[in-house]
Amino acid sequence: MSQKRNNSYAKKVALPPGSLIHLGKASETGVQLSVITYDADRFERRTVTTSAEPSALVRPGSVTWLDVNGLQDTGLLEAIGGAYGIHSLTLEDILNTHQRTKADFFDGYVYFVLKMIRYDAEHKKLDVEQVSLVLLRDMVITFQERPGDVLEPLRQRIEKSKGKIRHEGADFLFYSIIDIIIDNYFLCLEDVGEEIEQLEERALQHPEPGLVPLLQGVKRELLSLRRAVWPLREEITLLLREEHPLIKAATTPYLRDLYDHTIAIMDTVESFRDTTSGLLDVYLSSLSNRMNEVMKVLTIIATIFIPLSFITGIYGMNFVNMPELQLPWAYPVILGICMAVAVAMLIYFRRKHWL
Repeated sequence: MSQKRNNSYAKKVALPPGSLIHLGKASETGVQLSVITYDADRFERRTVTTSAEPSALVRPGSVTWLDVNGLQDTGLLEAIGGAYGIHSLTLEDILNTHQRTKADFFDGYVYFVLKMIRYDAEHKKLDVEQVSLVLLRDMVITFQERPGDVLEPLRQRIEKSKGKIRHEGADFLFYSIIDIIIDNYFLCLEDVGEEIEQLEERALQHPEPGLVPLLQGVKRELLSLRRAVWPLREEITLLLREEHPLIKAATTPYLRDLYDHTIAIMDTVESFRDTTSGLLDVYLSSLSNRMNEVMKVLTIIATIFIPLSFITGIYGMNFVNMPELQLPWAYPVILGICMAVAVAMLIYFRRKHWL
């Protein structure tokens, strides 16, 4: 079965709801589990090999962050779901890496899924990865498709006790993870914006057919960003409206700030999409202008040669009794007339601003 077939919904056809089937690319390094436990005075970061029991990871009075990298081990995810009371439908959504951004509220936890986006400068494209978050009491579990993320600055902030995160609960960690992922959208937009500026300069100064695929590639990347951000603001609004006991009232202003960020990102994405669409028109216009310049030069050259061809055509008929044929200076005189006509026409075109 092809890789594309392995990632498709064909694997889930006719299966009952809650069936744990991984839809996505398997991590090359396998499944990795890491745990961060902290409070105002202590910080601990370690790697574990199993999901363990809740009592082994969660410490009373501390916040625990369990980070799961790699989703292909459905047995491990089922064990984690059983240990922490995560519904099978939520586990099904976690394993489906084509999930739309959304928020679900259950009695014992809050589930949130969004896209983590990084810009691949080498290949000039966006790297999109799904991240699922489960907010429990005194604990946050994140599920990522593969190792490597944008969350390391947050881990360093927790370790060095910068800001108020070490003095807040799991809901603030939940917010902080979403916040740093959304903040990274701005970095991606900066990179995409620089690429658009370069394409705009090329479209104006050096329009060439190879520019069209590049413009279409940028439009696809912006579409990926739009798909990630558009539902995000709706789900953050849902987090603001839903009164869940795991989300404290003190965290609400920070969630409202997240909503403002999504609006700003959405405005920038729409602006870039309009600019990119306009660049295609600029390219076609520049190409048309260049063609017009070429056609104008060729037309002027052809126009100059019309009277010259007429003169040389008459004297090329070689009739015996044609006048001037016997004159010794006839040939240079005719050449001089041709040159004078050409110069006169060039002066006329210049005065008419056709050159």
